[in-house]
Amino acid sequence: MTDQRWESDGYKRHAGFVPELGMPVVDLLAPRPGERILDLGCGEGTLTERLAAVGCDVVGADASPEFVATAKARGLDARVADAHDLRFANESDAVFSNAALHWMTRPDAVIAGVKRALKPGGRFVGEFGGAGNVGRIVAALTRALDKHGIDGTAANPWYFPTPEEYRGKLEAAGFTVASIALIPRPTPLPTDMAGWLGTFAQSFLNRVPDADRPALLAEVMDDLAPALRSADGQWTADYVRLRFAAKA
Repeated sequence: MTDQRWESDGYKRHAGFVPELGMPVVDLLAPRPGERILDLGCGEGTLTERLAAVGCDVVGADASPEFVATAKARGLDARVADAHDLRFANESDAVFSNAALHWMTRPDAVIAGVKRALKPGGRFVGEFGGAGNVGRIVAALTRALDKHGIDGTAANPWYFPTPEEYRGKLEAAGFTVASIALIPRPTPLPTDMAGWLGTFAQSFLNRVPDADRPALLAEVMDDLAPALRSADGQWTADYVRLRFAAKA
């Protein structure tokens, strides 16, 4: 994830749909007033704020100092943290995560840290990219880099597991899985594919020099247009989400 940088204003412009589409997983969490909740990968704090509004005692954790600063500016308790090395112990009634776990490429370490953070019987509820998520986009990015003599597969920063794989990891860590499923969710983009790629696919784009990036972007978008751009110019991202609920 070292090639990925976050900028709050750009994120809101190109990806403001992400926290809004996370509301069903908040419903799955069913937060109750007074609960201590860790929001793992809290971003700029949109859903953290909603959990706090319910009356929960919420701590947001994110690897991005920029996002954490934005969350703090909203009056939230937000902390810079590496999800692979969580320093919370036996203090949370629930750990919640939306659209973040696919950026964490050592899932066993993340799950172990979540387990340590939870009180006995605590809940781990989340949604993130699952198997097949943005499959067309990944394929186009990989093809474009390969054409430039760059290993496109090695540039991929994401972890998109199947339900069976992630269930196995949760159970191996001592969780009981109540529900886990893939949810195909083609998502219309608020700007265009260039905005999405510039926001989320920096690990691919940054493999070429700055001067070559516009040409690479154009190549990827030409590849994707037949499948992901409508006749009126609306771009759609081929999202597939993995939503789960488990108990420690």
